[in-house]
Amino acid sequence: MDIVLFILGFSLLLAGFAGSILPILPGPPLGWAGLLVISFSETVDFSNTFLIWMAIIAGVITALDYYIPVWGTKKFGGTKAGIRGSTVGLILGLFFAPIGIIIGPAIGAFVGEMIHERNSDRAMKSAVGSFIGFLAGTGLKIIYGAYALYKAIVVFF
Repeated sequence: MDIVLFILGFSLLLAGFAGSILPILPGPPLGWAGLLVISFSETVDFSNTFLIWMAIIAGVITALDYYIPVWGTKKFGGTKAGIRGSTVGLILGLFFAPIGIIIGPAIGAFVGEMIHERNSDRAMKSAVGSFIGFLAGTGLKIIYGAYALYKAIVVFF
């Protein structure tokens, strides 16, 4: 039974790590599910505290992944129109996954700023901020996925 749990757990961990890069997969929740499955084996002893903290961190990173592009837009000088555009771009981008999720917020921020002020410099800064926010969110997911894989591999060997 342990072999089945390890195969399923590592499959979920690998899918979670892939989800750090592929926006269509929920990376951190899949990684956490992999840790949880592995913890049911008789040879692995993840503490409940560890699993709870990893679940909380996975939830926070997943939530931040939707907020950080909007925050990036604001930090790079985007107005409320750019922020709204980034949000609309993210929502519309979900229908054109995975590329829509990557570029949707940036396009939305650009369009929002252009509609509001018709200032292409500000619109471009807003779009760049949104894209940098996307990259930051992806970086957080990669760190989480790599750490989860590391913990599982250390326990396995």
